[in-house]
Amino acid sequence: MRTSNLPINQDRLWDDLMVLAEITEKDKPYTRRSFTPTFLQGRDWLKARFEAAGLDTRIDAGGNLIGRRAGAKRGAGAIVVGSHSDTVPSGGRFDGAAGVLAGLEVARALQEAGHDLDHDLEIIDCLAEEVSAFGISCVGSRAIAGILTEEMLAYEGPGGERLAQAIARMGGDPQRLSEAKRSDITAFLELHIEQGPVLEAEHIDVGIVETIAGITRLEVTITGRADHAGTTPFNLRRDALVAAARAILAIQAIAREMAETGEGYFVATTGEIHAEPNAANVVPGRVRLILDARAERHPTMQRFVSRIKGEIPAVVAASGAELSSIATLSDAAPAHGDSGLCAALIDAAEKLGLTHRRMTSGAGHDAAHFSRIAPVAMVFTPCRDGRSHCPEEWAEPGEIAAGAATILRAVLAIDRHEATP
Repeated sequence: MRTSNLPINQDRLWDDLMVLAEITEKDKPYTRRSFTPTFLQGRDWLKARFEAAGLDTRIDAGGNLIGRRAGAKRGAGAIVVGSHSDTVPSGGRFDGAAGVLAGLEVARALQEAGHDLDHDLEIIDCLAEEVSAFGISCVGSRAIAGILTEEMLAYEGPGGERLAQAIARMGGDPQRLSEAKRSDITAFLELHIEQGPVLEAEHIDVGIVETIAGITRLEVTITGRADHAGTTPFNLRRDALVAAARAILAIQAIAREMAETGEGYFVATTGEIHAEPNAANVVPGRVRLILDARAERHPTMQRFVSRIKGEIPAVVAASGAELSSIATLSDAAPAHGDSGLCAALIDAAEKLGLTHRRMTSGAGHDAAHFSRIAPVAMVFTPCRDGRSHCPEEWAEPGEIAAGAATILRAVLAIDRHEATP
């Protein structure tokens, strides 16, 4: 990989990444969950870095942090580079943050090289890309796309707080959410670590993402009966957690079967379990499961959801419990990268002497929601052993710098109309 002549400051980009990583819950690195005081601390630091780079900053109605460098031609639209700064619990230093800080480095490189763009350039830190305590992800990019609904705003989190209230705490204004929706974005570009092993295994510098898998999240509620754990014999129990365990195994079996049908990429995971009353000496009376499913093709997802609704009630009933509800928390269709922007990224990589390949992303990204309102494209950079969402998540400085340089060259081509979305 060539890194010596990249048109960005690799050391400054790396230093920023390491400083932001240290803004974490000290007993659980690297954790900056959305809507928490630690997240706001990171946001304050980012805002200061944006402003030091000469960007005008604001928080939009959806709670997104935006840094803007005005273009020379009024009404030309905005070229946006962005990602997110929140993390999963005990996550990594690069997921999301690398994309935001790569955008910041692109803005600084343009400023220092004296490149005045015709388009506005915006760097966006999207609110709550990771699944939040409200059971929904990509809150900020949904707002920008105009698909953050009143029903979603009413989702309840810890302590009974509603999502709308939490957005307001972040500086947004859910009463004026329509103002967050954008129609002026010429192109949206996002850098992200791959979160998979392909680029590292094939010794490829950057991946150009053509498709982002659709993500559907379901809330499965199972009701049994709470009883004394020491005095209730097995034949009289209606154990909601036992029923939930059997449901989880059945869901996995259905997902594995569908993944082997050859209909493209498909996976499903039961990632959250909430048992009530969650006491060692009480038979669980109620369990709530959060199911995450991802598909390259939307009809595959529809068949999966139909099978869950059709087959899981009987599995739960066999344990003496009842499937109270299956609610769809979110349902994002697969998203596709714009062919013109993907070509611009490929051309940029080639001019930088970087190897590249086309890819599908099994992970969800803010770019998927931006694709509803604007042309989008993504750059993947390698990560060690393909690991992500864990403290061991790692990328090399030159790998992140190469991705940022690819985006920089693409921004220049888009602005000069050499790349046409």
